[in-house]
Amino acid sequence: MVKNTKVGWLIILSFVFGIFVGGLCVRNVSALSNKTYEKLKVFTDVLEIIKQNYVEDVKTEDLITGAIEGMLNSLDPYSGYLDPDMYRELQVETKGSFGGLGIEIAIKDGILTVIAPIEDTPAYRAGVKAGDKVLKINEESTKGLSLMECVKRLRGPKGTHVTITIIREGLTQMRDITITRDIIKIQSVKFKTLEKGYGYLRISQFQEKTGADAARALEALQRENPGGLRGLVLDLRNNPGGLLDQAVEVSDLFLDSGVIVSIKGRDAEEKTSFNAHQEGTMPPWPIVVLVNQGSASASEIVTGALQDYGRAVIMGSKTFGKGSVQTIIPMDDRSGIRLTTARYYTPNNRSIHEKGIEPDIPLPTDAKTPPTMNEETPKTDTELDRALEQLKGMSIFQKYLDTEAK
Repeated sequence: MVKNTKVGWLIILSFVFGIFVGGLCVRNVSALSNKTYEKLKVFTDVLEIIKQNYVEDVKTEDLITGAIEGMLNSLDPYSGYLDPDMYRELQVETKGSFGGLGIEIAIKDGILTVIAPIEDTPAYRAGVKAGDKVLKINEESTKGLSLMECVKRLRGPKGTHVTITIIREGLTQMRDITITRDIIKIQSVKFKTLEKGYGYLRISQFQEKTGADAARALEALQRENPGGLRGLVLDLRNNPGGLLDQAVEVSDLFLDSGVIVSIKGRDAEEKTSFNAHQEGTMPPWPIVVLVNQGSASASEIVTGALQDYGRAVIMGSKTFGKGSVQTIIPMDDRSGIRLTTARYYTPNNRSIHEKGIEPDIPLPTDAKTPPTMNEETPKTDTELDRALEQLKGMSIFQKYLDTEAK
């Protein structure tokens, strides 16, 4: 095994956005078999035949790029090629400001699917919902397109429009949604006091500073409630994921020891574990975590860790089920490839890939997007009401246990 020290690398746990900087091991590819060389000769022969005989003149670099895209797309829905523009945008996106629609997407069961709309973005305001199946983009079918091809069609300059045709559970026919592209600025952490002694922490995406912002929010909630917090609602609904290290940092706020998540590659020795630390751990408040089908990847890491250790009660509906790790490898021409290199596992060694996390307390599926805290007239949030009710019961029980202990 050879260390790749020539370039930096990135691991993403969300589908379009989100990166984690660290180290990457790359297998030695110098010892190619004779059979491989034979296939490479076939490739160069086909390339030459196309160059000489195709009805129109084509650039060699375009043919090679197409071959690279096809090679990566044949592996799984999450591997793909990033041209220099897309690779540059990916690096910018984790800082919380980028151009686009504000949706996370994936190929699920062969269909382009919305993981979740991001709060306070054009897609969110246009009514896009988690679980929507995108059948067309600007009247062109998405069938057979790779994830990267779909991303290219959805992106564009600020102020331009894109129309997606979706089908949604509960709808009897397809629906067109026109969205105006904009610069997306995301505030990943929001908080408020629900009632005296009960806090609410909303994480909409795991970005560069989410862990630190969450810690500051929890400290602010404690100042707002000088009598002490009796419970906390952690809202991860429609959180499509993001940075691995930030998911670990948020989990570490509520756990004082033990493995938070493990990442396992193809080889048995390729295993990395991230552990919790006692320093910086918040008081042991009762916690309810709210999730839904739009909770994916990094948010499933947090949910799985808190569930496995019995640190929180999970309420809502089954999560998306994205448990594979993509490594972003920069190339010499400033492009990059996104390659599935590992799967992650919860502390109890559960792989949730394509399975999701089942809540401890299922709630009736609500097709509505959770209300944003920025709305002037917030909609009724029955799931949050149920979570607060659950917290109150847990607080009373904890108070009883504390009294008995004395």
